Amino acid sequence: MGTAVAAAWLLLWAAACAQREQDFYDFKAVNIRGKLVSLEKYRGSVSLVVNVASECGFTDEHYRALQQLQRDLGPHHFNVLAFPCNQFGQQEPDSNGEIESFVRRTYSVSFPMFSKIAVTGTGAHPAFKYLTETSGKEPTWNFWKYLVAPDGKVVGAWDPTVSVEEIRPQVMALVRKLILLKREDL
Repeated sequence: MGTAVAAAWLLLWAAACAQREQDFYDFKAVNIRGKLVSLEKYRGSVSLVVNVASECGFTDEHYRALQQLQRDLGPHHFNVLAFPCNQFGQQEPDSNGEIESFVRRTYSVSFPMFSKIAVTGTGAHPAFKYLTETSGKEPTWNFWKYLVAPDGKVVGAWDPTVSVEEIRPQVMALVRKLILLKREDL
């Protein structure tokens, strides 16, 4: 019996070791139209995850720059993933439908938009808990930006005082690396 127990423990240990470490793309989120989406669909591309708000002093500059980045790099190798949040200054008070209408009409947003969520505290969305825990940086205001590599690992995090243009070189380098890797696979 001792051998059987040892073998069982060995199998359990091997199975535990074989499990892949959790990453950003393992989560699910509800899109702005109410459909549950697996973030797995973005695995293999670079993502810039942003908590957005429609009535913030950073709104205009960030939405314009994020849409330009999406236009320049997306959607095959890169996506902005926008998560509206009303936790900071109550600057995202509208419904998901109103938010979507505003950003499409005002900024011609083409990147994926998700339903309004909490990004900090006990009610924070699990994907944002992951971003916070792995980057060591928790959002303290609207327009925090998290750069996620194609494998789902967080490789950078910036507060709203850092412009999208300032982080463009890091985003471009990651996308360039991804394109070169895909070419090698051909």
